[in-house]
Amino acid sequence: MSGPRLAVVGATGIVGRELVALLEKRRFPASSLSVFSSGRTRTGVRFRGRRLRAASADMRRLAECDLVFLASSETVARRLGPALARRGVWVIDDSSEFRLDPEVPLVIPEINAGALSPRRRLIAGPNCTMTGLAVAAWPLHRRSAVREIRIASYQAVSGAGRSALSEYFQQSERRGGFAADGRAPLPRRHPARTLPRPIAGNVFPQVGGFDAQGHTGEESKIASELRKIWGAPRLRVSATAVRVPVVRGHSLAAWLRFAGPFPAARARRLLAAAPGVKLRRTGDYPSPADCAGTWPVHVGRVRAGVDARELALWIVSDNLLKGAALNSVQIAERLLSLGWLNQT
Repeated sequence: MSGPRLAVVGATGIVGRELVALLEKRRFPASSLSVFSSGRTRTGVRFRGRRLRAASADMRRLAECDLVFLASSETVARRLGPALARRGVWVIDDSSEFRLDPEVPLVIPEINAGALSPRRRLIAGPNCTMTGLAVAAWPLHRRSAVREIRIASYQAVSGAGRSALSEYFQQSERRGGFAADGRAPLPRRHPARTLPRPIAGNVFPQVGGFDAQGHTGEESKIASELRKIWGAPRLRVSATAVRVPVVRGHSLAAWLRFAGPFPAARARRLLAAAPGVKLRRTGDYPSPADCAGTWPVHVGRVRAGVDARELALWIVSDNLLKGAALNSVQIAERLLSLGWLNQT
């Protein structure tokens, strides 16, 4: 079979498994797929009816590929990404390591596929929370520039990785339920280790560490990456990132303030025609339970804000798909359509 030779580093992780599955579902024309584990896990994944064993990441084998997906940590990305790109390998990195590097394109295909270039073989994928906001608000921003955005995110536990999910499941299995005041203590054998607070039956406004100004890492990423993706360095962004007891699917309440009046009816028309967006009818709205496992960014409750220049939106997307694995595969599909893969 002809086609590009692919590899996935971190193939046994949450995002890596989704990525491998998407390559098969979307019938990406790969001539071969090599899978690697970036950690201690040495299990395998299934692809086209075969079980592929995930070996340790090996630079020599990776350099023989046409395209490498990095679905791993910033440390792994830093070690492998630039070195592979210098050897002519296309690299799509899902970590945060290179997102704000001015020499590395940060790409969401529905928005800025034009940032791709055959001279820049290392490509960064976006933050999973920011992606839903960026895709949903982009068609509105193109029509009338957004000046300010205020958002509250409600982020699934899977966004923090496999160990956080295990912690959530363990905490959720405790017996006895909650006391009348909702403060039943967690058993000592299931304390919060990966996450800053217990997440079962709880929410907390912390995703990442705090900086000197009191912003969390996630809140800073949302603001900085959105400005880069949109090419809007003066965009004002205020975000509060909240972790909620949901397995997968990030939700956002967003308030957009425009340069001039922007009727909700006009916004709905634009959203209905926007690529990658599924607009819910008036009176309906998306939720993580009905959006998990789906590809679009779902938008509902489009309505006026405090005045004619503000719109309020409710946005839900699968953080493991469009927020990570799907976006990476879409970038690869764009490279393929441009005829840039298999060219050395």
